[in-house]
Amino acid sequence: MNPLTNVKNISKLGQQDLEGNLQTSWHDQYKGSAWIYVGGLPYDLTEGDIISIFSQYGEVVNINLVRDKFTGKQKGYGFLCYEDQRSTILAVDNFNGIKVLGRIIRVDHVTNYKSPKNVEKLDEETKKLRKEGCALKLR
Repeated sequence: MNPLTNVKNISKLGQQDLEGNLQTSWHDQYKGSAWIYVGGLPYDLTEGDIISIFSQYGEVVNINLVRDKFTGKQKGYGFLCYEDQRSTILAVDNFNGIKVLGRIIRVDHVTNYKSPKNVEKLDEETKKLRKEGCALKLR
């Protein structure tokens, strides 16, 4: 399906939520995951840029910006995890279909996020971040 069609479909679901046409919110099926998919990103953005944008709706605890294995250039999509699952609803409803640096981005829930496979060439710090995330540790 065309990415812009997906953006429109998600927007329609959000509008139906606002109008009260649904028995329960369509977001309810994603209660078990604080991860979102972000696609259509401008290639110039870094992880820090994306965290800055998406932190408007909650504390970002982990990000996986998908990159080419050999060149290290980003592929234009990634996954982001919030500290609180309720932030995913705000991000999906408010960021899906907006323009960032001239590109329309797609934001959607992720049901079962699978962390990237460990690659032998990763340094220890990157492995630790992928395993534990980057959130503050509360005692």
